[in-house]
Amino acid sequence: MAILKILQYPDPRLHKIAQPVEEITPEIRKLVNDMAETMYAAPGVGLAATQVDVHLQILVADVSEEHNQLMALINPVIDRLSGDKEGEEGCLSVPGVYEKVHRAEKISVRALNLQGQPVHLELDGFLAICIQHEIDHLHGKVFVEHLSPLKQGRIRTKLLKRQRERM
Repeated sequence: MAILKILQYPDPRLHKIAQPVEEITPEIRKLVNDMAETMYAAPGVGLAATQVDVHLQILVADVSEEHNQLMALINPVIDRLSGDKEGEEGCLSVPGVYEKVHRAEKISVRALNLQGQPVHLELDGFLAICIQHEIDHLHGKVFVEHLSPLKQGRIRTKLLKRQRERM
């Protein structure tokens, strides 16, 4: 397993739309394992393949306290959204930034698991929010794009300044 490099907003590669996975190969399984290791090391609760510059519809998530409930979803599609919840979100691609975002409180998701079997999940609470956040990444959208243009501009300026200072 390996720790992968996480793209940082406003990197334009974060806006690429991920393509469906045609076949679950040993390379896809290795990518999922590497993504999980990267997510846990960051530390985070979710990671989309887009964030590690692989533009395939794959995400991993684990919102458990013990970090022992890893979920890998391949080609995820949200079937149904219900309710509305505002909560503070952060992102491994937008380090140090936390903002309130509106999301659906409950979702229904179809996907494939790592064995290639279809799964249908009814999710709510923090896990539902996490999965929506990661699916946004697969569609080329970063959570700050749910914010006002003014807030987006401030965040972009702050992160670009931070990147320049590191060089």
